[in-house]
Amino acid sequence: MTERFTAISFVASDTAEAQAARAKLVERYGDADPAEAEVIVALGGDGLMLQTLHRFMGTAKPIYGMNRGSVGFLMNEFRERGLRQKLEAAHRSVVHPLAMTAADCNGKRVEARAINEVSLFRRSYQAAKLRISVDGQVRLSELVADGVLLATPAGSTAYNLSANGPILPLDAPLLALTPLSPFRPRRWRGALLPDHAKVTIAVLEAEKRPVSAVADHTQIDNVISVQIAIDRSLDLVMLHDPGHSLDERILREQFGY
Repeated sequence: MTERFTAISFVASDTAEAQAARAKLVERYGDADPAEAEVIVALGGDGLMLQTLHRFMGTAKPIYGMNRGSVGFLMNEFRERGLRQKLEAAHRSVVHPLAMTAADCNGKRVEARAINEVSLFRRSYQAAKLRISVDGQVRLSELVADGVLLATPAGSTAYNLSANGPILPLDAPLLALTPLSPFRPRRWRGALLPDHAKVTIAVLEAEKRPVSAVADHTQIDNVISVQIAIDRSLDLVMLHDPGHSLDERILREQFGY
């Protein structure tokens, strides 16, 4: 069953290319108020797609991205004509974000959502020391590394892949826990966790070895503990052209084309 979208709202990155594309599309299709729109069309790269998903999080509005950026892994090919037909034929991909709760050394608690991953990074010349628990049980008493990240399937082809983490199919009920430049234990290369797992990362020697936590675009410095779990209350809907779904792109990444 196809969907008919009559009210389209356009958002674009600040680049000249993206702004020019937006002007042409608005002239051709109009530009609905975002609150009244049935679909959001995002013009830019993957960074803009993440920003747009965050901006409209909780609204259940589908996001259709067209690449006017660089990588564009999450985006469709840009074409000015036939947009309504492309929207009607598009396939839906539904993802759930990670919910992060971070506590810093001053007792402040910050909550944030991440579509790709939650990462912890060392903030000094010394490696971080981290203790990792899953569902309340300590699984790694001390990881000495530049940091660690927990990635969703949608984010497994982003920073996680660059850190030599595994690529996860979009519908896999898994999360990827991947160390960043691990020093000890040297042979630990991470873990695949069920997506219902609740992960707690405690920062050891936090004053001597400061650590920051990052959930997509939100950063909290000098954290002492971070709790992470999937937030199933939020459905994030992306639209992709037939033959270019996230599942297909993830398969292509694994086979190198």
